[in-house]
Amino acid sequence: MKQFAMKKVLQSQMKNVPEDQQKMIMEMLEKDPVLFEKIAKEMQAELKANGNNQMAAAMKVLPKYQQQIMAVMSPEMKEKLVKMQMGAQGQFNADGSVRR
Repeated sequence: MKQFAMKKVLQSQMKNVPEDQQKMIMEMLEKDPVLFEKIAKEMQAELKANGNNQMAAAMKVLPKYQQQIMAVMSPEMKEKLVKMQMGAQGQFNADGSVRR
């Protein structure tokens, strides 16, 4: 029941996230719900401390758990993540401006 509620909350927060990324996140949640519950609690505490700045909370909390998150990822997920990062890098010039 607790995991179901957590999934629903997460789905509502990911409305604008592409479907393949949503699926990847949900798979990781199913593999290690305790880890993601711990991350969620820390992020909530950080949100309260930082005036609901989600990006600041994520930037502070997620790096602490990078190794555990990577351990939960399947090889396919890791490959998708690398491709997503490479795609994002290809959109910018060396000076930080956006390629057209």
